Amino acid sequence: MLVYLGGAMGVNTWLMKGYPDTIPREIDEAAKVDGAGHAQIFFRLILPLAAPMLVVISILSLTAALNDVILANIFLTSNDSKTVAVGLYGIISGQQDQNYGLFAAGALVTSLPVIVVYQFLQRYLAQGLTVGSVKG
Repeated sequence: MLVYLGGAMGVNTWLMKGYPDTIPREIDEAAKVDGAGHAQIFFRLILPLAAPMLVVISILSLTAALNDVILANIFLTSNDSKTVAVGLYGIISGQQDQNYGLFAAGALVTSLPVIVVYQFLQRYLAQGLTVGSVKG
């Protein structure tokens, strides 16, 4: 878990730093003029505008964890604790037992959670394109 945190933390932090920088300061200033406090500005304005980046980071983290073969193959040695990607790699890695039909079926089933999560979070990505526009 710490290895995954160390690898993804830098990229995700960089993404989350850059995205709020694109949110116009006029929104903050307008909220301050209307009498909103710092917590209200953050939770009612900035966080909903940053929701698309949070969705992107969650989808990237999910797919990275599901598709990781190298680290999982190194650290997970028993057959009971192998991930799906390592198990699928084991199906085609041997020279005599290359079962590509079973591998393709397993890869298709493995992609279903990512598709379901993406379909559930797709509205947040679409909202991010239209929410928070400022006339100027």
